[in-house]
Amino acid sequence: MSFELLLVVIVLLIIFAVCEFSLFKKSKNIEALKNQFCKDIPTVISKELQIFREHISINEKSKIFVSPNIPIVNPNRWDKIPGIICCFVDMAGSTALSASVENDEKLAKIYRLFTETAIRIFNEFDSPYIDVKGDGVFALFNSDQAYTALAATISFKTFVYYYFTPKTMQATRKAVGGHFGIDQGDILVRKFGFKRAANRPDRQNEVWAGQPVNMAAKLSSLSSENQLWMSSRFFEGLDLEGLDSDFDWEIERKSLKHSGKSFSFDTAYVLCDNWSELHGRSHCQRLLALNEKLKTY
Repeated sequence: MSFELLLVVIVLLIIFAVCEFSLFKKSKNIEALKNQFCKDIPTVISKELQIFREHISINEKSKIFVSPNIPIVNPNRWDKIPGIICCFVDMAGSTALSASVENDEKLAKIYRLFTETAIRIFNEFDSPYIDVKGDGVFALFNSDQAYTALAATISFKTFVYYYFTPKTMQATRKAVGGHFGIDQGDILVRKFGFKRAANRPDRQNEVWAGQPVNMAAKLSSLSSENQLWMSSRFFEGLDLEGLDSDFDWEIERKSLKHSGKSFSFDTAYVLCDNWSELHGRSHCQRLLALNEKLKTY
């Protein structure tokens, strides 16, 4: 037997031994899991651990795309989209509200007024993706929609200040407002769950992995008294010099070093202003017009 052939045989024997050991180890692991879990959970865990060990494919995308095109079938495929803007809005005081309001009808109306209005306002501003997280809502915008994202969040913030909070106060005698945060960064996305589960669409959902959604939610938790907190990497990418002096916005720069929360940036910008009752419409339109600078053809 030639040396080359002997070498091939040795390699094949090593591969066979490794495969046999892996199968033995997997079988042993499943048996251990069967003693720990009921139903078919051992198979579920074993399968997911196997996928965890496999290579992941990351596909670069330029924009957010419609939900049916987000990957779900191939467990090792993710899509990556750069510069995504996340606007996160959350009900302030909802825990105390739920604990103290015993009238189900009042509580249902309040939750609908906040959540449904947020969804519909973000939809009016052409957010490519909107989702509900607890009693909050997050909307995603592409990198060329930065001024739209800001205008949409200010619009909802204005609604909360002028309409939602007074209505809730009138109905419950409770001060319920909103938390608002915006961040921007790269994001990974895929769907998890079942492609088909007895025709139930609630068995799958998109997962947006990365910093923007988490950071926007954390920023919103710092807000009080109708403040909008924006990450430095979002706000410093805006050019607001083209706006008229009659905007007269008060924007404060804040250090996050002693915020008690972990951020991937050191500073944030805080906007307290809402759309005014006299000039709000025209100010919003002028802010949206700045998006022309960001369009890519």
